[in-house]
Parts: sequence; structure tokens; C-alpha cells
Amino acid sequence: MSEKNLFAKPVEFFKDLKSEIKKIIWPKPRIVFKNTGIVLLMIFVVGLFVFGLDTAFMSLLGLIMEVSG
Repeated sequence: MSEKNLFAKPVEFFKDLKSEIKKIIWPKPRIVFKNTGIVLLMIFVVGLFVFGLDTAFMSLLGLIMEVSG
């Protein structure tokens, strides 16, 4: 394998990579902050929901254990 073939593929890869990165449409910072806020809000809402379910099931389990004991 010649030295030219050894370096040709990596060089071609990085040239292609550079051209593909130029095609990326980066979001505006305002949109990123808005989406971050939405994600954090949804994490909080789902966390509250899971906490509510956990509390309800623990209470139900406590009632079941109390009745059977």
C-alpha cells in the first residue's frame, strides 16, 4: 500500500466532514433557550406526576399491609 493511498481516505473524510458541517443550520440562541425552558418544565411536570404515583402506590401498599397484618 503506497503512502498516497494511506493518507488519501482520511484527507477525503475530513474534506467531506468540513463541507457537511457548513450545511448545518444552527438554531438561534433565543430558540435554544426557549426549548431548554420547555424541557426543564416537562422534567418538572413528569417528576411531579411520578412523585404523585409513588406516593399513591405507597399509601395503597401501606393500607394493604395494614389490613393483612
